[in-house]
Amino acid sequence: MKFFRVVLTTFLVFHFSCETKPTKNNKVVLPKKIEKIMEEPKLVEKKFILNDENAIPFFYQYGMNNEEKNVRIITNYGNIDLELFEETPYHRANFIFLTKEKYFDGTYFHRVVKDFIIQGGNSDSYEISKRRQKIGRYLLPPDTKKGFKHHRGILSIPSSDIDNPYKLASPFEFFIVVDKEGAYHLDKNYTPFGKVVKGMDVVDKISDLETDKREWPINNVRIKVEIID
Repeated sequence: MKFFRVVLTTFLVFHFSCETKPTKNNKVVLPKKIEKIMEEPKLVEKKFILNDENAIPFFYQYGMNNEEKNVRIITNYGNIDLELFEETPYHRANFIFLTKEKYFDGTYFHRVVKDFIIQGGNSDSYEISKRRQKIGRYLLPPDTKKGFKHHRGILSIPSSDIDNPYKLASPFEFFIVVDKEGAYHLDKNYTPFGKVVKGMDVVDKISDLETDKREWPINNVRIKVEIID
């Protein structure tokens, strides 16, 4: 490469010698057109986008570098404090990552099934759709053999809406079990990855809200999620 640049420079200097001007120090100044040709190409940094191939390696390393496990969901009905399980490292890392990226801010509890679950992390706005596109398109494998059950107050993750026989998880959404008897029929297919440590009264308030035919609350429950100590 250096040899090529030397040859190119020599050729261009000779070719445009009629346009060069000597300085007081008898140095030749290259015309601007030559200087432009000789500039180093600028490298454009490509933004990292998550996909099914790189998500697990990424979250493995991200989880090691980001050990937080306590988060707060802020709603207009009150706060819900959660502790994420260290035993489900990819799901914990994914939730912490999305929280730090502020993905959840401005999403909603968009599915409420009275006395069963409340589900959050989605929105029908174009802005949230753009956020997902910038983060990437990926699914998380289920991690159901760590001994956690879908007790009341458990934080879990729904499967994707796509044709999904292996119950791969939709990483942008989550649900909290409301049922006082638990929802143990979900244990084999869905991954509990945290629990409510404070604010189950808020969860119950949201569970009691009136919904439309899509199970979306008539009064929107907008959320914000942040890391807490």
